[in-house]
Parts: sequence; C-alpha cells; structure tokens
Amino acid sequence: MSQYCYSPLSQMSNIRLLRLMPNENNTANIRCELFEHALRESDKATYPYEALSYVWGGSDKRQSIFIDNQYLAVTLNLHAALLRLRDRDIPRIIWVDAVCINQEDKQEKEHQIQSMAKIYGKASRVIVWLGERADDSDIALEAIRAAGKPTNTSNKEMIQQAILPLLQRPWFRRIWVLQEVAAARYIMISCGPTEIDGYAFCSGLELLKGFRGTRSDLQGLIRSVTYLIREAIFRPKYVSSRPGRVSLDICPLGELIDMYHTHEATNRHDKIYALLGMSSDDLSAAGLSPDYRVSWKELLQRLVKFLLNKQVSVETWNDKEMAIINSRGYVLGQVSSAERDQDGKQNVNINFKNISQHLGHTKECKAHWNLQASAKSVQKGDIVCLLQGASKPTIIRPYKDHFAITMIAATFSETIGTESDSDRWPGFLRDFLLVWNWEKASDRLQDQEEYESLIEANGQVPERCPKELEDYMRKATRLYNVALILEDLEEYKEAKKRLQEAIEGYKRAFGKEHLRTLELIDKLAIIYKKSQQWKEAEELLLQVIQIRKCVQGEEHLDTFHTLANLVSAYRDQRELKGIEELKVITDLLKRKEHATQITEKEVVRIAQSSKEVMTLLLDRRGGDVPITEGVIKAAAGNREWGKEIITLLLDRRGGDVPITKEVVEVAAGRGWGGKEIMTLLLDRRGGDVPITEGVVKAAVGNRWGGEEIITLLLDRRGGDVLITEGVVKEAVRNWGWGGKEIMVLLLDRRGGDVPITEGVVKVAAGRGWGGKEIMTLLLNRRGGDVPITEGVVKAAVGNWWGGEEIITLLLDRRGGDVPITEGVVKAAVGNRWGGEEIITLLLDRRGSDVPITEGVVKAAVGNWGWGGKEIMTLLLNQRGGDVPITEGVVEVAAGRGWGGKEIMALLLDRRGGDVLITEGMVKAAAGNQGWCGKEIMTLLLDRRGGDVPITEGVVKAAAGNWGWGKEIITLLLNRRGGDVPITEGVVEVAAGRGWNGKEIITLLLDRKGGDVLITEGVVKAAAGNWGGWGKEIMILLLNQREGDAPITDGAVAQIAGNQVWGKEIMTLLLDQRGGDVPITEGVVKAAAGNQWGGEEIMTLLLNRRGGNVPITEGVVKAAAGNWGKWGKEIITLLLNQRGGDALITDGAVAQIAGNREWGKEIMTLLLDRRGGDILITERVVKAAAGNGEGGGKEIMTLLLNRRGGDAPITDGAVAQIARNFDKEMMTLLLLDRRGGDIPIAKGVVKAAAENGEGGGKEIMTLLLNRRGATPRSLKGWLRQWRGMGRGVAKK
Repeated sequence: MSQYCYSPLSQMSNIRLLRLMPNENNTANIRCELFEHALRESDKATYPYEALSYVWGGSDKRQSIFIDNQYLAVTLNLHAALLRLRDRDIPRIIWVDAVCINQEDKQEKEHQIQSMAKIYGKASRVIVWLGERADDSDIALEAIRAAGKPTNTSNKEMIQQAILPLLQRPWFRRIWVLQEVAAARYIMISCGPTEIDGYAFCSGLELLKGFRGTRSDLQGLIRSVTYLIREAIFRPKYVSSRPGRVSLDICPLGELIDMYHTHEATNRHDKIYALLGMSSDDLSAAGLSPDYRVSWKELLQRLVKFLLNKQVSVETWNDKEMAIINSRGYVLGQVSSAERDQDGKQNVNINFKNISQHLGHTKECKAHWNLQASAKSVQKGDIVCLLQGASKPTIIRPYKDHFAITMIAATFSETIGTESDSDRWPGFLRDFLLVWNWEKASDRLQDQEEYESLIEANGQVPERCPKELEDYMRKATRLYNVALILEDLEEYKEAKKRLQEAIEGYKRAFGKEHLRTLELIDKLAIIYKKSQQWKEAEELLLQVIQIRKCVQGEEHLDTFHTLANLVSAYRDQRELKGIEELKVITDLLKRKEHATQITEKEVVRIAQSSKEVMTLLLDRRGGDVPITEGVIKAAAGNREWGKEIITLLLDRRGGDVPITKEVVEVAAGRGWGGKEIMTLLLDRRGGDVPITEGVVKAAVGNRWGGEEIITLLLDRRGGDVLITEGVVKEAVRNWGWGGKEIMVLLLDRRGGDVPITEGVVKVAAGRGWGGKEIMTLLLNRRGGDVPITEGVVKAAVGNWWGGEEIITLLLDRRGGDVPITEGVVKAAVGNRWGGEEIITLLLDRRGSDVPITEGVVKAAVGNWGWGGKEIMTLLLNQRGGDVPITEGVVEVAAGRGWGGKEIMALLLDRRGGDVLITEGMVKAAAGNQGWCGKEIMTLLLDRRGGDVPITEGVVKAAAGNWGWGKEIITLLLNRRGGDVPITEGVVEVAAGRGWNGKEIITLLLDRKGGDVLITEGVVKAAAGNWGGWGKEIMILLLNQREGDAPITDGAVAQIAGNQVWGKEIMTLLLDQRGGDVPITEGVVKAAAGNQWGGEEIMTLLLNRRGGNVPITEGVVKAAAGNWGKWGKEIITLLLNQRGGDALITDGAVAQIAGNREWGKEIMTLLLDRRGGDILITERVVKAAAGNGEGGGKEIMTLLLNRRGGDAPITDGAVAQIARNFDKEMMTLLLLDRRGGDIPIAKGVVKAAAENGEGGGKEIMTLLLNRRGATPRSLKGWLRQWRGMGRGVAKK
C-alpha cells in the first residue's frame, strides 16, 4: 500500500476536512477521507465540523491511519485521539492540523497558519484532547465536575494528587493551543474516555484552587489557558475577519508575548506565529507573517524592533530564546507593591519619580494600576521605564550590571504620553542594557557563566583596546549605567555599590587619574551627598579637586564642576565644620592668573548643569564669561535649575542678558517649570520680552503647561499677543491635557479676533483623539463662519480614529453645504481603519451625489486596511454597473499585498469579462512581493487562461520579485510552458537579485537549459550582486555554462567593486579562468575605490597578476578618494609593492585632501613616504579648505607644519576656510603662519558672512580687527549680510 499523496488545494483560502469513518471495533484501523472545503468570509455561522486541539507528541514512534486506501503516519497521541473520537455508527467531520495541512508544503503551511483562528472559530466545537487516562485523571475530572456541588472533601489529598498531574500535562504548556481555544465558540475537554464541558472545567477548577498546590509557575500557566476557555461560550457564533487573515483582536501583540512567551513550541518560530491571530495590532509592515525561511535570530530581532522601535540595537541567537537590547530611555518610577488577583491580573502600586510633574502632580505621584497578566510576575522593586521610540512603558528588574525585562509592553490605565514627547519629559535620558529571556523563569540567570558571556560583549570601548582593558571597561560601563538609573530612583545604597566596583574597573584599566575614573568618583561623591554621608562626599570631592588641578588645571570646567559640588555639599550640610575648606575654595576663586578664554560652548554646557557651577564661573571670571543667546536658551531648557540659573544671570549681568524671541520660545514650549520662567522674564524685563508669533505658537502647542503659559501671556501682555492662523492651528493640533481648554481660552479672551480659517478647521478635522470636541466647539462658537470646504471634509473622512464622528457632526450641522467631491470620496475609501463606516455613512446620507469615479475605485482597491474588500463590495452592491472597473483599477488590485486575491476574485465574480487582463496588470501581479502575488497569478490563470499575456515584462517582474518570484515563475512555466519568454533581460534581473536569485537561475537552467542566454549583462549583474547570492550565482554560471559565460572587463570591474563578496568572486574567477580574466585600469580603479573589500581585492590582484596590474593616476586617485577605512591601506599597499610606479599627481593629492574620513592619515603617509615629491598646489589647499565636515582643519594644519611656505594660500582657499571653518583656523593662518600674505578679498568676506553656523561672526570680527577698515567695495556685502548680528554690522 502506498503512502498518501496530497493534492494541492484549488484555492489557498480553502481547507481540507477529515471524514473519520465509523467502526464498531475499537482496535480496527483508522480509515478516513479528506475533502476540500471553502470557508467563505461572507458566511457568519459556524460550520458542522469539529476542530481538534492537542499536542503532537514525539515523532520517533508513529502509527498509520488510512486515507483513501493510502497510509499516512501520525504521532501516537493523535492516533489515540482519533480512536477515541471515532463513532461506532456515523462519520465524524474533524479538522486536525497534522492531517488536514500538507506538512511537507511550506507555502501551504504558512498560509494555513494565518487562517488558524478562522478555522477554529468556524468550528461548531473545539475538542481539547489531553491524552489517554493516567494518574487518576478520571478522578481529577470528576472532582472538577462535582466541585460546584456539596461534596465530602475528606479525601483532599487524593484529589490533589490527581489534579496536579492532570494540570501538568503537556497540552497546558503548548503555545498553539492558546489561539485554538481563544477562537473557539464551544469547548469540550477530553481525557481518555472522560469528557467535561470547558466552562464547567474552568469553574470547577477555580473552586478547587486550594487543591492545586502552591506552585506559582503552574498556577500562572493554568490561569492563562483557563481564562481563554471560560470565555468561549460568550463569543458570538462568527469571527471578525480582516482582508487576508482573521484576527481575534484580543489585545496588542506585546501583551500577548508578555503573557505567553514561556509556553512551549517544537519550532521556536511558533512562539510568535501562534500569537499573531490573537493580536489587535496592524502587523502588515512588521515582517512577522509566518515564514519559516526567516531565521529565528532574525525573527526575534524583528519582533523586538516592532515592539520598541526600528533603530534599537538588538542581539539574538538562533539557538537561544533570548535578546540583548541596548536602548536609551527614561526612568518613570518604581513598583512599591504587586499582587495577582484570581484572574491573574496584577494589582500594582507604582511610585513615579520623574513623571510626577509631567502628569501635572505637584508632589510625588503614586498610582494603583491594574496590569494585564504576564508570564513573569511584577515584583516590588521593579522599574518602570519608557524606552526611546516605544509606545508603551517597559517593566524591568535590576541586576548587578544589567536589567531583565519583566514586561516589554505594559498597558497602564492612565495615558502618560510616549517617548516622542521626550523634549518635554523631565529626568535624564539613560542607557539601558536589557536582557529579555524566554527560556527560564529563574531570577538568578545573572549568576550563570554563559549568561555573563552573552552580555559581556555589550558596552562601549575604544577601538584597538587590549582585551583585558576592554573587559574592565565594558563591565565598568555597564555598572555605571545601572548606577545612574538607581540614582534616579533614589536607591543610593545599591547605586554606590555599583559605582565603587565601576571605579575599580577604570582604575585597573587606566589608573586613578584618568578623566573617566574621576568622573565616576565625582558621581559617587554626589550619591554620598544625596544620602547625607557628608564626610565621605567631602573626602572624595577634595581628592578629585586635587587630581583635577594637577591633571587638567585650576581653570578647567571639570575642576569648576567638582568645586561646585563641594560647595553644594557644604551648603546642604548646614554645619560650620567645612568653613575652612570653603574659605580656601573662595580664595582660589578670586585668583585670575593664567586664565584661559572661556567659549560659548563651554558656558552652554554649564547652563545645562547646575546653579552652583554657574555661580563659581561668574565668581571666578566675571565679565569674561560670555552670556549669549545660546547660553540663555540652554538655561531656559534646563529642567532642574533653569529658573535659578536665569535668575542668577539677570542678577549678575542685568541688561547684558539677551532675552531674544528664541529664548522666550524655549520657555514657552517647556512643560514643567515653563510658567515660572516666563513669569520671571516678564517680571524682570517687562515689555522688552518679545512675544512673537513663534512664542505664542510654542505656548499653545505646549502639551503639558500650555494653558497656564498662554493665560499668563494674555494677562500680562494683552493685545501684544498675536493670535494668528498659525497660532490657532497649533492650539487645535495640541492633543495634550489642555488642547481644548486653550481653544476655549482664546475664544473667550479674543472672540472674533481668533481666525477660524480653512487651515484651522482642516487640522481639527484631521485630529484623532479629541477632534470631535474641538470641531463641536468651533461650530458652537462660530456657527456659519466655520468654513467647511473640500479640504476640511477630506481631512475628516481620512481621519483614521475620529473620522466617522467628525463627518457625522458636519453632516448633522451643515447638511447639504458639506461638499462630497471625488477627492472627498477617494480619501474616505482610502481610510485604512474607518473607511467602510465612513463611505457607508456618505452613501446613506447623500446617495447618488457621492461620485464613484475611477480614482475612487482605485483608492478603494488600494486600501490594504481592515475594510478594503468590504468597501469594494459595498460600492458594487449599492452602485452596480456605475462602478468603473478600468485597467488602472485592476492593476492596483493585482499589485496589492494583503487581501489582493480576495479583491481580484470579487472583481472577476461581479464583473466577469469586463475586467481587462492587460500586460500591465499581469506585471503588477508578477511583481507583487506578498503571498498574494502567486495567489493572484493563479487566480488569473484559472479564470482567464490563455487571455493572460505572459510577456518579457511580466517574467522580468516575477524574476525581480523578492518575495515569491521563484514560485510565480514555476507557476508560469507549469501552466504556460514554452510560451514563457526567458530573455536576456529576464536572466539579468534574476542574476542581480538578492534573496532567491540562485534558486530562480537554477530553475531557469533546469527547465530551459541551453535556451537561457548567459550574456555579458547577465554576468555583470551577478558580479555586482552584493548579497551572498552573487557569489553562488557566479559559481552556478561557471559550473553549468563555463564556456558560455563571457568574462569582460566590465564584469570584472563589477566584481572588483562588490563590497561584500568581491574577493570571493574574484578568487573564483581567477581560479577557473586564469589569464583570460582581463585586469584593466577600470578593474583596478573599481578595486581601489571599494570602501569595504578593496584592500583584499587589490592584494589578490597584485599577488596573482603582479606587474600586469596597471597602477595609473586614475587608480591612485580612486584609492585616495576611498572614504572607507581601507583607503589608507590600499595606498600603503601600492607604495609597498609598486613603489615609484604609483603616480602621485596633484589630482590624487587633492582627492586625499578632500577625503572626509581618512584624509589626514593618508596625507601623513604620503608626506612620510614621498616627502618633497608630493605636489601641494592651490588645488590641494582648496580641497583641504573645503573639507569642512571631515578632517580639513587637521589636513590644513599638517600641510602648514610639513610644507610651510610651499602651500599656496590663495583668495579662493581663504574663502573656503572662511565658509567652512571657525575662528581658530583663520587665526592659525593669519597669526601663526602667513600673516599679511593672506589675501582678504571680496570673496573671503562674502564667505565669512555666509558662514552662519560655523563661526562666521567671529571670523568677520577677526578680519575687521586684524586687517583694519573694510574696503568700500565690500560694504555692500556687509549690508546684505547684516542679519549675521548687530555685533558685525556695528563693527
């Protein structure tokens, strides 16, 4: 008897069902039939089949079942389940994954997985098979069944001994069973011959919770499953589908992962894939759709980046269920207590540290919140943080030098904003090293050697650091980062322990006097001060001060900082014992000898720190301290000391403190503390405080303190406060606590002067949360003056979250005045979330006035959100033949990913032959990278056969399809054979493809043999393919078509320029073709300019072909301009191996001077090796002068040091310097080196005036001071660039 062979499903959306044939003999062979069944999305009722939820069990021992007189091997557990389910008299219709899915067909398996929720949701009943009777399982189930009745509990020990083994059965631990019972409408639990209703099982188990034992891990595991079983009877008898898949919409994916990641799966991928059907997230762009070709390492990385953000640094492994995450974020607070309720939800008390003021609280914020159940329990001492880019907080647990993730996406009961508001968050941005471990529940993982080795590689250290020092530094850096976070939480004892160990690490690596070591000691002293250990703080600070004075000098800002910390410690101590030391410091501050110039950048840094440091600086240097606009802006943005620093500066420097509009904008846009700073400015400078439109916009757009600040401005400056359209738009856009209140305030205070323009109303119409309330306010207060234009209505109907409410409001209030244009309808049908509801509303309210044009239909067909197919069905139902199904419409449908097949089937079903099957639409289907591409192509071939044009363009689109290209080409070859054109262009596209390129080329060679053209273009495409597949494709071509593969200089140049696999492909080529491989100037130039693999390829060429490798001026210039780290190495290689043959012309030297990455290193090498032979021409100097973002300043200094007067400093070069550098470079030329030889022409002055960010004002001041009066011819330029500042214009 032969093994059962599956027939392909006629449609991938269909399923197979198993007809289990009856037999009176319980030991007889199991005989079945498989038949195909369509689960139509339009059907609402369940189907008369049962779905089996079970554990596969081991695959080493198998039993056979018989399908259509052919055998199929199944696991012992499934065989036992089928024996129990087989009826004596009637067939039984069952869906069971191991049989109804062809497990050898990965494509079918991946597609069916996406429909699992639908399959179990449509079943009339889900049977949970726990296994055969064992360990008194029948006693356990009967005890659970009878728990609700009065019963004798004298035999508690026997009941417990029976229940515990039952709950420890593998079914409760498996990940896939969660979705299966979550989708079910009715559940029957079966164990051997005993059956019990699912709801009765959960209810009885809850009443018997005292018999479960005290194992918290088991209780959590059982609760997570019984919660889903209990809810089954309350679910409707239909499932809610989205185009392309079914979603149970239970909760976001992050919450599901937190709850269930400790459940087991045979394949690690299933720990994610099994939860997708329960997720309420839009996962279309997350890269998480079932695809077992994606490695586990990559899949887990995608998940982390989806839950946090795409830029986060993640390290994963194929053999571990663990991720190590490096991210920045904010500390929000700490868990003070936590306990679970009977449903597994966690009642958590949280003390918020930094977020209190952010939420509007004046005192420390404490909250009692209910968190969702999670596999790892939240504990007292856990930390709540918000990582950069994340939409939800993460709960973490501190260990010695890292944190373990307890919940990656905690859903709280109060909105606290997101990291995108970080410019308004209080507190400091910290570095988090996080370990997310799914493998074990142990909290002692940090003690394991393997665990330590995994995190050991995380931490920033300088390149080329010796291994031993590197280990010390990494460990110290991790300890320091954890200490900072613990300091934020006022966990000073633990912070001190980690800092002390980190300091020892830096001492071992660099010594006691290293600046990093001193920084850590400084921080340790601050923590001692905060914990009121005054003596320890004083000793450390005095120690650091002495070292800094010796190493950095008395005038260094770091010395000032440490001095300020010591003064602060004495002040906070409020004792006289430190008076002598304070006197010594005061004397030091009065000394001025050897004072160095203080830059604006340094003062900005101080303005961002503390009042004490600024006080010390002003005491020490007085009027020498530049108090610029940038300094005041930094102070205004200082979340902790802003008001105090500005008060100090106003007290000490009075009218010299610039209060510009930019400064006031920073103050107006601040959350916590913004009102106090604004009040201070108005009190001290009155009418001189500029209240510009920008200031008012910053205030009304302030999400946390805006209402208070705008009230203050209106109270103090009245009519000076400009209420422009831009201001009102910003107020309407403000979705923080006071957005609506600010609009009410403006309307109350300024009435009709508040411009309610089309732009304002569009912003209101496009708002999500709160949009309806603001639109209602506008209509109530300004009535018919509110313009309801096409733009406004488009914004409303395109609003994903509040669109339906807003458009309903507009139609209710303004009726026929609401324009329903083509643009409006396009926006409505294109709305990915609420489109179906909005277009239904428009059709109901405005009927035939709603235009259904080609553009509208294309927008509907292209809507890949929840309602794309539903919208098209609605349009066809209500407007029938008036819906234009044009070529453009069908192309959009063919190119759709998710849901594309369903929409194409809908169009073909409803409009038949009117649907145009053009080359363009077939190309769109062939190039569709989602699973739908193959499905759509299959559908077209099934429904329209020979009418489907298979042109070169179609096959090229398929060959370039990174998703399912191979499958689509296979389909075309199977269905259309010789009609499929395999042209040179097709093969070129395949050869240049990354993933799957080799498979497509193999397929073409296998199926079309010698008809596949291997031209120069094909070889060049493969040679330039940077993926690992380029090498494989080249091997394939050389092996299968060796003599036919033309190896031209163009192809070899492509290989030489391949930055990833160039060396490997070049080696292969030289090995197989030897002297036939042309090594031309173009090839060598490509190698020399290769920024990653250039040195290796150049070495290979020189070793294998020696003097035949041409080293021309062009080659040297290519190496000189190589910005990668290999540019210097290639030049060194050429000089070492070819010496004088390497032509170093002024063009090559100019390339080096303009190299922004490695220019200085290469220039030094040339000057060392070739000395005076290196031409330093005007062209070279101008290239260095124009290298503003790289090492131009260093290169210019090098040239002046090594070649002095040989470097021609022309007016063109000086203009480049004035445009790209700062005052220091110009001073170097004017003062130190060339003095009066420096030409200051019109172009130089113009360039300095244009240098707005690089120090143009200082350069202009220097020019005027050192070179006297400005020539009359230059005065016009000064007038033109007066905007540089009053200082330059005045001079």
